[in-house]
Amino acid sequence: MKVCVVGIGYVGLVTAGCLAEAGNNVICVDKDGTKIEGLKKGVIPIYEPGLAEIVQHNEKLKRLEFKTDLKYGVDNSSIIFLAVGTPPMADGSADISAILEVTGDIAAIMTDYRIIVTKSTVPIGTHKKAIKLIKSKTDKPFDYVSNPEFLKEGSAIEDFMSPDRIIIGTDSQQAREMMKQIYGPFMRKGNRLIFMDAASAEMTKYAANVMLATRISFMNEIAALCEKMGADIEAVRQGIGSDTRIGRAFLFTGVGFGGSCFPKDIRALIHTGEIEKSEMKIGKAAWLANVASQERFARRIIEYFGKKTKNPILGVWGLAFKAKTDDIRESPAINCIRKLSEHGMKIKAYDPEAAQNAKAALGARMEIFENGYDAIEGADALVILTDWQEFRNPDFELIAKKLKKPVIFDGRNLLDLDVVRKAGFEYYSIGRPAVK
Repeated sequence: MKVCVVGIGYVGLVTAGCLAEAGNNVICVDKDGTKIEGLKKGVIPIYEPGLAEIVQHNEKLKRLEFKTDLKYGVDNSSIIFLAVGTPPMADGSADISAILEVTGDIAAIMTDYRIIVTKSTVPIGTHKKAIKLIKSKTDKPFDYVSNPEFLKEGSAIEDFMSPDRIIIGTDSQQAREMMKQIYGPFMRKGNRLIFMDAASAEMTKYAANVMLATRISFMNEIAALCEKMGADIEAVRQGIGSDTRIGRAFLFTGVGFGGSCFPKDIRALIHTGEIEKSEMKIGKAAWLANVASQERFARRIIEYFGKKTKNPILGVWGLAFKAKTDDIRESPAINCIRKLSEHGMKIKAYDPEAAQNAKAALGARMEIFENGYDAIEGADALVILTDWQEFRNPDFELIAKKLKKPVIFDGRNLLDLDVVRKAGFEYYSIGRPAVK
């Protein structure tokens, strides 16, 4: 099948690569000429495990093309996926101007029937605006489909290739059949296609993300109470996760959630509720709890040093909002570093993939190192802020030698209490007893 993907960011490039891997001919269109030229040379602008190999493999097979010419993409495809950004505005609403702009441009170019598929996360009701705009620009036949993405950064290729579900919002039988065809290769383990109307598809995306964010925030609030009551959040997590009505997913505690989806989508849903006079009280609570989680962890470090250590040095492991990505958008690590540096703390940091993005965001607030153990040389404490696998079983003997004093603040509960106790560390984590 001939496909065009417009907007070659995280979602767009993963979508294009995976569709090409299934045998489709995919034209990738983006107005950023530098990005397109880089992709032609094999330069992948984001870090996502397995993505570079898929993109480079399919470009060699000529199943992937990279263009800045939207007309070329529209003329040479039957299905057009929109994956342009919908960044948050000052009031929390999602900015859909780019979606509407490119939708209008496509409509003006179309010479015959096309299916226009929105993969970007857009507010409920966007489909009405898009359909009205297309009709104002062309009299050619078309179908509009809402097809939200459910990709987790760090496992996006697996999520696309073996999806839990694929939501397809359209009232058109022709569009349904075409979408069945394009997603057929990813249904080998069972039919995961769920058809519904476009409004419900748009709502499903927001509801899913806010539900997951709420689980995280709830567990972090319980963890805070565990610290005061002497309970262990890890035991609590196992206890409630074994309940089949609850399940084990998204019950891990930590310094809070971040990234390009959860924070943005919560704020957008809250804004939509305000506009429609249907208050999203749980969404608001989840957001406030997340902010509190980050502030509570940073405050714990600040209070630990207090006035007894002047301008303490912190060795920080982890800058990305989660492991297996270089994404620092809304990263709890970045937010905590800002708070810590405002209290006169010097930051020496390491991250396997996100260091340069973090440096661009924080500038002089921290010093970057290419090795985690170099980052803690002469530091007053080690602070873990991202759940990278390599941080889970470190060399405690070397850490003790590098630090001025064996102190660890673990914002992701990566380390075993008994192990750090035997290693002679002072250890503070989330919702678990301190080791002193």
